[in-house]
Amino acid sequence: MDNLDFGIVGNCRSAALISKEGSVDWCCLPEFDSPSVFGKLLDAQIGGSFSIHSYGNPKITQKYLESTNILVTRFEQEDGVFELLDFMPRYKKENGDYHAPPEFMRYVKHVSGAPKVVFDYDPKLEYAAGNTQTYAKNDFVVSLTESSKYDTLYLYTNISHQDLLDKKQLVLEDDVYFVVSYHEKIEVPNLYTVSLELNRTKVYWLNWSAKTPTFPIYNDEILRSALTLKLLSYDKSGAVLAAATTSLPETIGEVRNWDYRFCWIRDASMVISIVSRLGHRKMVQRYLQFVIDLIPDKDEKLQIMYGINKEKKLTEATLDHLSGYENSKPVRIGNAAYKQRQNDIYGILMDVIHTQIEGFQNEVENLEELWSITKGIVWVVAAHWQEPDKGIWEFRSEDRHFTFSKMLCWVAIDRAIKIAKKLNKPHNVTKWTPLAKAIEEDILNNAWNDEVQAFTQSYGSKDLDASVLLMENYGFVDAKDPRFVKTVHAIERELCHEGLMYRYKNEDDFGLPSSSFTICTFWFINSLNKIGERDKAMAMFDTLLSYSNHLGLFSEDIDFSSKRLLGNFPQAYSHLALIETALNFSDTAPD
Repeated sequence: MDNLDFGIVGNCRSAALISKEGSVDWCCLPEFDSPSVFGKLLDAQIGGSFSIHSYGNPKITQKYLESTNILVTRFEQEDGVFELLDFMPRYKKENGDYHAPPEFMRYVKHVSGAPKVVFDYDPKLEYAAGNTQTYAKNDFVVSLTESSKYDTLYLYTNISHQDLLDKKQLVLEDDVYFVVSYHEKIEVPNLYTVSLELNRTKVYWLNWSAKTPTFPIYNDEILRSALTLKLLSYDKSGAVLAAATTSLPETIGEVRNWDYRFCWIRDASMVISIVSRLGHRKMVQRYLQFVIDLIPDKDEKLQIMYGINKEKKLTEATLDHLSGYENSKPVRIGNAAYKQRQNDIYGILMDVIHTQIEGFQNEVENLEELWSITKGIVWVVAAHWQEPDKGIWEFRSEDRHFTFSKMLCWVAIDRAIKIAKKLNKPHNVTKWTPLAKAIEEDILNNAWNDEVQAFTQSYGSKDLDASVLLMENYGFVDAKDPRFVKTVHAIERELCHEGLMYRYKNEDDFGLPSSSFTICTFWFINSLNKIGERDKAMAMFDTLLSYSNHLGLFSEDIDFSSKRLLGNFPQAYSHLALIETALNFSDTAPD
C-alpha cells in the first residue's frame, strides 16, 4: 500500500473502506466500533477482505456517484466492462424512521462483453482472532467463529455459493449482487430488491446533498467533505466519530497508533459547528441531545471522549495477533485518553450551544436543559480554569498551562454570557463578566512571549503551536491585531515545512513528529487569508487539496516528504477544516 487510496461507504451505523481496486479491506459490523469482519487494512495476511480479480490487466477507475456516498469502481478489460457499485443501505421509511441495517451491499453491473472475474470472499470475524469457518448453505453463505467468542456473518448472492467459495472463475454476462449482513435475513434478497435498495439509497443521498448550499468556489470539495462528515455521524445516538478506523499510524513503523472510532467532544463539536453553517440542523439537534444525555447530573464533569453509544469507559487493549498497517504495531482498540482532562472541550461545546440558541432560539429543543448545561459548564470552568491540563494534543506526560485550553475557557464564559443575554438573564451576565475578563487578562499576560513575538504553546514557553491560530477563529483576538499577525508569521517560520505544518516541534512523549497533522495546515491557510494574504493562502490551499486521495478524502496526517496520507481515515477533523477554510474563502471573495 502506497497511500490510503480508499473510498468510504456507510449508513450512519457503520462503514466500509474499499480500495481503488474494489477490495473491501475494512468493515466493522454491526456498528462502527464493533470488531472487524474484513480487516486486511490492519493485517494483509490474516485480516480478511472481499476482493475482485478481473483478468487481462484491466483499466480500473473509481468515483462516487455524483452527490452520493455510493462508490463506483469500473473495470474495463479486453473481454468486457463491468461496474461495481458499493453502498450501505440508508433511506427514510414511511413511518419517518431510517432504514439503516448492519449490511453492506455490492451490485455488479454488467456493461458490455463477457468479462472474466473471480470474487474472493474471505471474511475474518472478531478482528481475525481465532479461526473463521465459511460454509455454503441453501439460501446463504455463513461465516462463523467460536475461537475468541461466537459470531456469525451472512452473505446472499445470485451466483453459485460453492463456486464463490471455490474461487471459481466466472464469465459475467448479467448483473450480480452481494449482500453481506450481520443478521440472517427473514426474506432472501434478490436482484430486484438489491437494485431497489441501491436506488432508494441514491435518492436519500441526493436529497441530503440538495439541502447543502452551493458555493461559488470549491463547491465540489465542500460537498464531498460534508458527505464524509455525515458518514462519520452515528444516527442512533447523535455521536460524531473522529474517524472510521483504528491504529492507522501517524508514521509508518512507529507506535502512534490509536483507535479513533469514538466521539471526542472537541472534534465532534467542531464538526457540528461546521455542519450547522451548512444548514443540516438535524445532525446538530441529535448531537446536542447526545451531550444532554451524557450529563444527567448537574455537577458531572464532561469527559473528553465517549463511546458512540455513550459509553464512559473506553479501556485500551492491544490486538497482538495483528501485524498492523504496513507492520506498524501495536493495533489498539479502546482509548486510554478518555481519562485525560482537557479544559478546552467546554469552550468548543459552548460555542455550538451558543450558535444554536443565537440563530434558532425558537426552534431549539430542550432549551431549558441546554441552559442548565451552560450554567454547569460555567461552574466547572470557574472552578478549574487556572489548573493545567493535557491540552488539545493529549500529551501523555505532565500537565501544562496550555494557551489553547485557557483561550477555550474564555470562549466558554464569553458564549455563556451571550446566551444569558439572549435568554434575558441579566443576573448571570453581571456575575460571569468579571470571570471572562480575568481569564482574558491571564492569557494576554502569560501566553504572549516578547522574545518570540508570538502567543506560544503554553505559559512561560518559547514553543510555538498551530492551535493558537484559532484565537482569531473564536473571537479572542482580531485578525488585524498586530500580536495575531506576528503570531501567524512566527508560526509560519517555525512550523511550516515543505508546504505543510507541524502541530508543534518541541518533543512530546514520542519524539518529534515526522508527519504533518492535516488540520493544522488548514488552520494556517485560514489565518493567512484572515490577515489579508489571500492569494498566498489560496495557492497553498490548492496545493493541499492536491494531496487528498483520488476521491478527495483526507486522513489525519500527511508525510512531509512523500505527501502520502497517514493516520486514521477518513478524518473528521481534516474535512471540517477543509470546509471551514473553503467557506471563508467564499466569504472573503471580492465582490
